[in-house]
Amino acid sequence: MFTEIRKRDGRIVPFDAEKITDAIFKAAKAVGGENRKIAENLTNQVVKELAKLGYNGVIPTVEEVQDVVEKVLIENGHARTAKAYILYRDRRTRIRDGKSDLMDTVREILKETSRENANVSNSPSAKMLQIASAASKSYYLTNLLPEEFSQAHRSGLIHIHDLDYYGKTLNCLQIDLYKLLKNGFNTGYGYIRPPKRIASAAAQTAIILQSNQNDMYGGQSIPHFDRAMSQIIADMPSEPDEDEIFQAMEGLVYNLNTMHSRAGAQVPFSSLNFGTDTSEYGRAVTKALLMAFERGLGRGESPIFPNLVFRVKKGVNLDPGDPNYDLLQYAAKVAAKRLNPTFSFMDSSFNSRFGDEVSYMGCRTRVIANRHGEEVSAGRGNIAFTSINLPRLALQTRDINLFYIELDRLMRLAARQLLHRFEILGNLRAKDLPFLMGQNLYMGSENLQPDDPIKEVIKNGTLSIGFIGLAETLMVLLGKHHGEDQEARKLGLEIVAHMHKRIRQFSDEFDLNFTLLATPAEGLSGRFVSFDRELFGVIPGVTDKEYYTNSVHVPVNYAMSLFDKLSIEGEYHKYCDAGHIAYVELESPPGENFEAVEQIVRHMYNSDVGYGGINYPIDECKSCGYSGIIDDCCPSCGGTYIRRIRRITGYLSTEDRFNSAKLSELRDRKPHCR
Repeated sequence: MFTEIRKRDGRIVPFDAEKITDAIFKAAKAVGGENRKIAENLTNQVVKELAKLGYNGVIPTVEEVQDVVEKVLIENGHARTAKAYILYRDRRTRIRDGKSDLMDTVREILKETSRENANVSNSPSAKMLQIASAASKSYYLTNLLPEEFSQAHRSGLIHIHDLDYYGKTLNCLQIDLYKLLKNGFNTGYGYIRPPKRIASAAAQTAIILQSNQNDMYGGQSIPHFDRAMSQIIADMPSEPDEDEIFQAMEGLVYNLNTMHSRAGAQVPFSSLNFGTDTSEYGRAVTKALLMAFERGLGRGESPIFPNLVFRVKKGVNLDPGDPNYDLLQYAAKVAAKRLNPTFSFMDSSFNSRFGDEVSYMGCRTRVIANRHGEEVSAGRGNIAFTSINLPRLALQTRDINLFYIELDRLMRLAARQLLHRFEILGNLRAKDLPFLMGQNLYMGSENLQPDDPIKEVIKNGTLSIGFIGLAETLMVLLGKHHGEDQEARKLGLEIVAHMHKRIRQFSDEFDLNFTLLATPAEGLSGRFVSFDRELFGVIPGVTDKEYYTNSVHVPVNYAMSLFDKLSIEGEYHKYCDAGHIAYVELESPPGENFEAVEQIVRHMYNSDVGYGGINYPIDECKSCGYSGIIDDCCPSCGGTYIRRIRRITGYLSTEDRFNSAKLSELRDRKPHCR
């Protein structure tokens, strides 16, 4: 009889045959077995087998004992029990590996915060948050998620976004600003009464965005900022003049670039939708907000937040003679200097039936259709989303018909995983999200008591399946992508239309708001391709880069006209109802040539684009404030402390916070000719 066993960490502990019996019996019970005596007999055989193998006098390891257990189970005809035992053993191994990986991750975070989320700072608070995030991910993968979902994520077949918040909270929200400002609100430390001056209204707006960001992991947005502010001004005892309105908007921009959320880790991911309010004060607020962006921060720096989304609508601001056409022109002028605003199009084929109700997040998220309530943006948001690895399916099948079969299978797996997450989140209580639910920001939360579950309320939100790498998928299936070949363009549209059809079927089947997302690569850029390169090798045009191309975009290194790019990508937006973006890349800031920006916006409008942006590099010297294209040192003062602002996923960020995949994409980008 053995008296000792060697653990995996090298420790020698007393050998206990009862532990082998317990493990065998647990495996047997998992497949319907109930006889512990059989497990005891099998344990005796395991001990005898170890003796035969020459372990008498030698201390066996845990792994050696487990190998013998598997052998004995199979030889005695207990194949199902053996399989259960092997799966249990594998899961325990992965839990141990997960703990080891977690420690490695913590070690790296202590050096510098992860760059997977480009706008998380490198502060001590951010590092603490990232460590907690890494621990949460490890817990959910090994203890909460069913094996098939965990394995699909681990293998890079799907990506569960914001896994660290899996059972904690929801993604994002479009906030009804007027309701909160009109009625007042409570952040948990006291009541904030309705503002009586525009400066107070702007300050409270920043507080609202910050407070709700602390309850959620995604972005925060105001769906009708100009209209809400106009209504609030109308309620005030005295009317503000233009200078007061400008000072208030400038203060809001300052606050949203300095006011931290999530325990000091980052500023709120904020977006403001505006541009279609034609009232006197709605126009004044729009003009002042654009002016604040045009002037920049204290030393002229370009603001990173809020992301400005200027609504474009015929009869309101699209054409000369429209009441807000001058504001569209001004928006184009500011976009030519600051990268913001981006532009949303209320007349696109899929937005037009909602009037000017559709609002976007800076990252591209769109929430509008609703099976359970009013079809508006305010008070609603995305619950969670999961992206699938399209190129993996193409690489596995190499056949279009088989590709569709595997695509359906994977989409259903993603849908079931989202349903699993929805059920867990639905069990949260109103008091678990004190500002979001406690202050009735979410549609339908008005009657919730603190201990009430939120499931019926969050049915107004969306569950989204996203995808990445359409261009690489077409390269595998046809040898060309949709930017260079008409057949590939046709197949690309068929694939995305097929996905949209399946999404609608899931909505009907589960009676929830399922939507299709043209996934941004934040947190995902480079992840899928690293798995696939290891599995399939380096394949030109597919796995030979550090990243897969975002969603439906034409590859960034493909030279083409900006008008062709918009025409091609705009066709996909009607299928991607959870969100989309089309952007063009310019070599340098347009500067005073803002008429060119207006021309691009018009082509977006005519290409059925829902949401679009104009990209170009912005470099700013932190020593003297010079802004322009800067190589190694500032041409004005010779300084080398350069702030490089870029747009990668919809939001702006600085290049120093990008991971290697994002930096690789930036290097590959080719400007689009006009």
